[in-house]
Amino acid sequence: MPNFCAAPNCTRKSTQSDLAFFRFPRDPVRCQRWVENCRRADLEDKTPDQLNKHYRLCAKHFETSMICRSSEDEIRTLKQQKINEAFEREQATQELNESNAQNTVTEEGGEQQEEKSVPLTLEERENKDYLKSLFEILILMGKQNIPLDSHNVDELPEGIFTSDNFQALLEYRINAGDEVLRRRFEMTAVNLEYCSKTQQKQMLEICESCIREETLREVRDSHFFSIITDEVVDIAGEEHLPVLVRFVDDSHNLREEFVGFLPYEADPEILAVKFHTTITEKWGLNMEYCRGQAYIVSSGFASKMKVVATRLLEKYPQAVYTLCSSCALNIWLAKSVPLVGVSMALGTMEEVRCLFSRSPQLLVELDNTISALFQNNEEKGNELKEICRSQWTGRHDTFEVLVDLIQALVLCLDTVSNDSTVRWNNFIAGRAFVLSSALTDFDFIVTIVILKNVLSFTRAFGKNLQGQTSDVFFAASSLTAVLHSLNEVMENIEVYHEFWFEEATNLAAKLDVQIKLPGKFRRSQQGNLDSELTSENYYKEILSVPTVEHIIQELKDIFSEQHLKALKCLSLVPSVMGQLKFNTSEEHHADMYKNDLPNPDTLSAELHCWRIKWKHRGKDIELPATIYEALHLPDIKYFPNVYALLKVLCILPVMKVENEKYEMGRKRLKAYLKNTLTEQRSSNLALLNINIDIKHDLDLMVDTYIKLYPGKVEFQADFLPSNNSEVKESA
Repeated sequence: MPNFCAAPNCTRKSTQSDLAFFRFPRDPVRCQRWVENCRRADLEDKTPDQLNKHYRLCAKHFETSMICRSSEDEIRTLKQQKINEAFEREQATQELNESNAQNTVTEEGGEQQEEKSVPLTLEERENKDYLKSLFEILILMGKQNIPLDSHNVDELPEGIFTSDNFQALLEYRINAGDEVLRRRFEMTAVNLEYCSKTQQKQMLEICESCIREETLREVRDSHFFSIITDEVVDIAGEEHLPVLVRFVDDSHNLREEFVGFLPYEADPEILAVKFHTTITEKWGLNMEYCRGQAYIVSSGFASKMKVVATRLLEKYPQAVYTLCSSCALNIWLAKSVPLVGVSMALGTMEEVRCLFSRSPQLLVELDNTISALFQNNEEKGNELKEICRSQWTGRHDTFEVLVDLIQALVLCLDTVSNDSTVRWNNFIAGRAFVLSSALTDFDFIVTIVILKNVLSFTRAFGKNLQGQTSDVFFAASSLTAVLHSLNEVMENIEVYHEFWFEEATNLAAKLDVQIKLPGKFRRSQQGNLDSELTSENYYKEILSVPTVEHIIQELKDIFSEQHLKALKCLSLVPSVMGQLKFNTSEEHHADMYKNDLPNPDTLSAELHCWRIKWKHRGKDIELPATIYEALHLPDIKYFPNVYALLKVLCILPVMKVENEKYEMGRKRLKAYLKNTLTEQRSSNLALLNINIDIKHDLDLMVDTYIKLYPGKVEFQADFLPSNNSEVKESA
């Protein structure tokens, strides 16, 4: 077998030795000499192919005094003969093509011009075929989510060789009959690195760039686009921002595609510069065509991404800063609150959901607990059971749900952590204990109750923003009322906070939780605690007041005057026109996009025709309800300005992607992160895995590599080891 040396009585293994191990050659004559030198009768009936695939000889059996010094010269001579033969074949083919070209006449009667191309030598062709095989392996690894490294080399004893996944697949292809790879590595020790980590990284970067370019080419053809980032993720120990791009393709479909990871920077100003540089210089997008930007981030990163948004707006005023349709407004607002307590509460809430979602048995236990608690309200209990089986931490009413569930969650977690029948494994029992303690901390309870009450004023507004197009349009008009309500809360915060705190204390009493100031705050006072400071006043100043103030400001930032004007343009959608009795004024709001129109001078007349078309439609014709439906109308081409406006409105991050199959980039991103260990994640391989259906051009990848790294493309002779000749068994 490949791991063991084929010489008699030799027990060395290629995986446990720093000695070189070599394949048997496929050349029948040379292979026969190896067999004779090994003096193993059981190998004599094996074919050269079988020996090449399944048997190895360690370097200890390459006795220096017996090496045939002419072997390397012989190899090169044979190679030169092959090159000469290939060149002669090329010459014959070229002469035949020239003869055919001379006999071909164009429609105009002239001779067809032959395309002059420099023929590749055998060496050049083999190099390209070799590189193509390597790229095929890398693309396979990306699409199948196979990490490059399969072992932690640092933890292996010195002198032990273990091939990484890339080399293992390369070896498999050689054994499966890949002649190009076999010729390249036939005389190379099998337990030496065939392709260095540096070369793998270079090739992966080219794969990533070529795959991304396929998507970005469509974005450039579409002109207008929006940029979205998702939660910061850990890739092999470093924080990265996943970047997605929205655009309308040439089939009028709104698409949201993942285009890569951006290394995260702690300094927001540096991050803003690198973000802009990557998009414009590295990826080649023209930010003058960017019409929207949205950043889904957790609490600790929200303020920094606000700086990025501000800097981009300074350069590109039409890159409107918006909410992202994939995130509920109340969750977006909660994540943006710059308070440690809020950030910790959100983290705890997500950990609880994750624990229950990973164990069906645990969900059954929660069901039983809910049934016991809601005996007198079975309908409510069943509703909560159903919610627990969903992504409930992303709902518009998440905090209402959590307040309703918290008693059941705590009782269930306590049952699991105190169980003495060994029904639960150590991980679940341990996490249950930790999370029960977190949920029964008064700081957590008062935080979720205050968030529930403050965000109740934005719940309906946020739900409408993720509803039908008409809901989004009318929501834009209701923002003033939402802000008025929140300002009224701020003016009367003493009264509102008193009610909120009373609700929190009542909930704490149900859970048998002591009401007190946070321990970290008491410790920070070092005995100088103000005797008149009550828990109620403390939480008003450090939680209620800053939360309400922040949410008011965040709503103003997200829904700027420019953003609201854009949403008003949704009256272009026929169903919205109908609800407004066709008494609309899109032209006034469309001024911000005037330079994006193909014929701005005819906008007024075209909008008039658009309204008349739908107002006087036939009785059996339904009004298109979404931008998606309007873009796919057969006669939309007769309304070029309307079409342009709809395309721009469609790509705003606040608008939902109507067809789920065009939102796969985000779903595949989540799946990749969920299914891949942090230390095995690769920003390059991730792009290949997430964009699995994007076409790839192997020839382009190979040509790009040769152009960028000409010194890396070497021929077979340069890969041969020093002991690359016939062998005799040492005495």
